[in-house]
Amino acid sequence: MELTEQERASRLNSLNALMDLMRPSVQADGGDLVLLRADVNTGVVEVQLQGACSSCAISSDTIQGGVTRILKDRLAWVTEVIGDVQETDDLEGSMLLGTGGYVPRYRTL
Repeated sequence: MELTEQERASRLNSLNALMDLMRPSVQADGGDLVLLRADVNTGVVEVQLQGACSSCAISSDTIQGGVTRILKDRLAWVTEVIGDVQETDDLEGSMLLGTGGYVPRYRTL
């Protein structure tokens, strides 16, 4: 079934709105959730966890149990969610962000 441009735009807008609803929860733990790719015809969506979430031990649970479930429950056209984590150069710093150990460092004058 071929989608019209209006249907494609509607699906993409709904996806972006839902991503915007989920992102603050991930950001509160020092990470981020980014939409990498979405094929609104086939229903395949690719997301990436970044920041502290990329080194978190439960990142796969976040993608499978949280992001995938929410996207599939709320957007009937989503058939598959591919999740990935961002590779980071600063593993120690990234890990501290997700453990509550992150304290911003301000330079004193």
